[in-house]
Amino acid sequence: MDNFVVSARKYRPTTFKSVVGQEHITSPLKNAIKTGQVAQVFLFCGPRGVGKTTCARILAKALNCQHLTEDYEPCNECDSCRAFNESASFNLFELDAASNSGVDDIRNLVEQVRIPPQGGAKYKVYIIDEVHMLSSAAFNAFLKTLEEPPAYAKFILATTEKHKIMATILSRCQVYDFKRISENDIVNHLEYVAQSEGVVAEREALRVVAVKADGALRDALSIFDQLVNIAGKDITYKQAVEHLNVLDVDNYFNICDYLFSNDVASALLLLDEIVAKGFDPQHFISGLAAHFRNLLMAKDAGTMGLIDSSESVKQHLQQQAAQIDRSLLIRALDLSNQCDFNYKNSNNKRLSVELCLMQINANYVFKKARQSQER
Repeated sequence: MDNFVVSARKYRPTTFKSVVGQEHITSPLKNAIKTGQVAQVFLFCGPRGVGKTTCARILAKALNCQHLTEDYEPCNECDSCRAFNESASFNLFELDAASNSGVDDIRNLVEQVRIPPQGGAKYKVYIIDEVHMLSSAAFNAFLKTLEEPPAYAKFILATTEKHKIMATILSRCQVYDFKRISENDIVNHLEYVAQSEGVVAEREALRVVAVKADGALRDALSIFDQLVNIAGKDITYKQAVEHLNVLDVDNYFNICDYLFSNDVASALLLLDEIVAKGFDPQHFISGLAAHFRNLLMAKDAGTMGLIDSSESVKQHLQQQAAQIDRSLLIRALDLSNQCDFNYKNSNNKRLSVELCLMQINANYVFKKARQSQER
């Protein structure tokens, strides 16, 4: 049996150019290498699975690359790059602070810093992942080294929780904030992976994967692998929705049609079907709030770009939004958002969602009655 390599590792970027959705990070890093103005301490922060550690490794590789490309990318061919790609470089030190958070671990690292680069390399690079997990004593033991590191030492700290890092550490870092990756960027990358793996997948099926991943490309690739295991080499939208337990967007369009046509009974019956399929009512109500938000954005051509969906969904949103008064949408969004916020404290959780749907419908009925009186 061949050794299977998960897509998240197999398609991990090896150059800045191949990093997905973080151009605002990769461009300044390449410019720093180009001008020779590379900071000694970096802090990469942002959500999980968006490329923080990947960019740290690419930067570490580029700093010691012997033959940078014209675009200041690592060549992946020189001795230094090959040693790095084979995890055999003596000039890269990685520490997982989640499992090495004590002061002794940092003292060992500080001892390592005293050893100059090997093999004629210019820099020795230290990557500390999940740096917010370090204890206060470990942070304090690290301060002096960060303040006055040797010229050959570069530190790249990565974290998902910047607010937990001491201000004295932050003040010594160049901070780069990574962002969630857009659905379209994830879908485009998944299409490339699917093509490379010989998988035929509908674009809408890949969009379901992107929605499920919630802006994390690593999660999207893991979900893609799972879907291939279940559905095989031919993936349809219906299979993706069914196997990944994702609510089809048509459910939200239908609910809105019912609520804004005075058919609350059908809305409640559809909610019952959704719950019967195993969906958490809170998952439904948060999705409905997002749908109302998208309908508001679809009201104005200038805000259509704020909707991260396929073109067919955007067109459907525009059609539905044109039939619903803006004030009703704002009230519906407010009610659904309140329901989502108060859900955990409710003793009868399903009733709170049903009440929210009835209130949205009641607002519609009241507005229609008032308009009739004014005529």
